[in-house]
Amino acid sequence: MQIIFSLISILFFSCNIQADNKTKNNISSKKEIISVLPAVSKDTVVKPTAYENITYQSLSKITAGSGTKSVVFNSSMTKLYAMNLEGMSVYEIDQKTKKIIRSFKFKATPGTGWDYDKNIPINSFEEKPVEAYITNSDSVLWVSLHNAEGIVPIFLHQGNVNAHSKINESDKLIYVKDSSNKIYDSIYVPIIKTGKTPKVITGTSDNKTLLVSNWHSYNISVLQVDITKYPFAQVIATIPVSSIPRGMVINEKTKKTFVAIMGGASLAEIDNTTWKYSKDIQVAANPRHLVQDDSGRIFVSYNKISQIACIDPSTGATLFTANTSIQPRSIAISKNKKFLFVTCYNGNKVDVFKIKKDGFELINELDCPGNPVGVDIFEDNNKLEAWVCSYEGIITIFSYNKSNQ
Repeated sequence: MQIIFSLISILFFSCNIQADNKTKNNISSKKEIISVLPAVSKDTVVKPTAYENITYQSLSKITAGSGTKSVVFNSSMTKLYAMNLEGMSVYEIDQKTKKIIRSFKFKATPGTGWDYDKNIPINSFEEKPVEAYITNSDSVLWVSLHNAEGIVPIFLHQGNVNAHSKINESDKLIYVKDSSNKIYDSIYVPIIKTGKTPKVITGTSDNKTLLVSNWHSYNISVLQVDITKYPFAQVIATIPVSSIPRGMVINEKTKKTFVAIMGGASLAEIDNTTWKYSKDIQVAANPRHLVQDDSGRIFVSYNKISQIACIDPSTGATLFTANTSIQPRSIAISKNKKFLFVTCYNGNKVDVFKIKKDGFELINELDCPGNPVGVDIFEDNNKLEAWVCSYEGIITIFSYNKSNQ
């Protein structure tokens, strides 16, 4: 009976939440609505068995929002979150069914954007999601907003009513929609100011620290996280860099962070014990995205010159490189650190490389129309799926079988 009552409650509230003039009434019923949101996943982080090879099998597609910029799986790889920049929304998608579970739609407010072709500011809206990072047992999704000069935390599960209420006038309003695109809730999230045009978000494994690369501010924001206290994170350091920053990786063994200086030809090294800039590592021009393997080697995509490379950050040496299709953007590495997936924006391809001891081997060049830009990987013991989002609003899922053959 309790389940039936909860379902009736959802239908009742979805009919009564209409627009901004009813937001106050909606907030007053928050406890009842939030109580039916999904509970925190009890799944553990997936650790697939060892494998040496992958074989391409098939593809499927999901319609996302306009201008899908990035995708990220939670740690249990049960749900994927898609950041729809032009759609001003975040989609939550179930990995098994390949269906949209719910969406988080921002209320638009006027802001100043950027025309990357003409390099001029333009009229736009603040609430344009770019990248995201998940912390605290898959319970908090941190999202960078392109034109709002900061990031917001979206609490994904029940039990934190205060995290969804309006506390400050600058808080952002989000309409929560179900799988049929009907609004059944509205929540407020704080905007935590970092810098102009925030892009990539990453963090330490203890969930205590976040880093944000701020494109037009030429700096990195370091934030201390406390999800029990509004606004749930605060900037504790700002690290200047030489030019436009984007991709980042944290090496917790060496206590160093490396930042791709996309506006130049270097990786900035940061000391994680002091949160201060250490030095630049010279690389090729226009590095965009970074990932690393278990030994600390860094893999980088070079957007303008259409290459990927493997870097030894301890020496600064480029160990090996490979050409890619036009404009490689985001890259993702498999769990066994032997396969690299590269989205190539203007090439409309996804290039798949096997990482060998002293080089890359191209094993697939997959068609992916619509300007592919973001990628993340799902794995279980038998298969691997590369979830690739295209800017035109499509998520393409490339499925592979694993083997030791």
